[in-house]
Amino acid sequence: MTSYLVLASPAAGNTDDTTIEEALTVLRAAGPVEVVTTSSPEELDRALDQRAERTLVIAGGDGSLHAVLDRLHHRGELDRGPMGLLPLGTGNDFARGLGLPVGPRGPADAAEIIVTGRPHGLDLLLDEEEGTVVVNNVHAGAGADAAHAGESWKERWGRIGYAIGAFRAIFSPEDVRVSVHVDGELISTDARPVLQVAVGNGSYVGGGAPLTPDARPDDGDLDVLIAATRSLGSRLTYAAGVVIGRHPQRGDVTYRRGQRVEVSGEDFWCSADGELTGPHRRRAWRILPAAYSLLLPDEGSAGA
Repeated sequence: MTSYLVLASPAAGNTDDTTIEEALTVLRAAGPVEVVTTSSPEELDRALDQRAERTLVIAGGDGSLHAVLDRLHHRGELDRGPMGLLPLGTGNDFARGLGLPVGPRGPADAAEIIVTGRPHGLDLLLDEEEGTVVVNNVHAGAGADAAHAGESWKERWGRIGYAIGAFRAIFSPEDVRVSVHVDGELISTDARPVLQVAVGNGSYVGGGAPLTPDARPDDGDLDVLIAATRSLGSRLTYAAGVVIGRHPQRGDVTYRRGQRVEVSGEDFWCSADGELTGPHRRRAWRILPAAYSLLLPDEGSAGA
């Protein structure tokens, strides 16, 4: 009989008792369940120390998944067995990209997948400067501006906060002057400012916008998007294109795939899985193929 260790975060966007209990009821029908709430790295470490042979289940959003996988990476325990994800975050972008249910019944339906699904190997991005991992996406420029601008609004209004942040970033963006290399090839120079640089392992950001629409977290590649969009009119049409995933077709957008990307230049901020860092002068990320496994629908695949 399978037993489960469920890690819950009080910071997740949808952690009301009813929502969690519906998912836990599904898991309890399959085996013993222990729920541990963690709100600090120390509490997370103590919980992971008690994992034993149980299936680890992350109850939360992109930030919760990032925190757990980053800790497992530093502990050398990413390959200790398949894990499950109950999407309880505000945006649930990574879960959405995996095809996991994210609606009102999302956590309960995701629990069914944990019980009946199969392990699927998924990639991670490794930050070469800090040794941390990125699960979904990392942005510089408008992406980080939007995250920063929408941070306080997200706490008050949930997903609407993403839209408010994006609106402010589009209408008053900061110049970002950086050079970008993909697999050693220079694909953009710091001679001109850019609106945004995004590195995607997953496709969605900001509560459902397909920023790097071709990114799949199981293909062994990272996706790089550079938007050199500058005028207000072009920024508005770019933003509209992001909503439907057609912006990579624009003439002022460069889209590449590879296994390593380096960004360097004047001071810039990054938003990695929603966590703001900076200012930086250089950042480099490389792909870690099939670094961990997640329980997904038997008939599905990552990014389907």
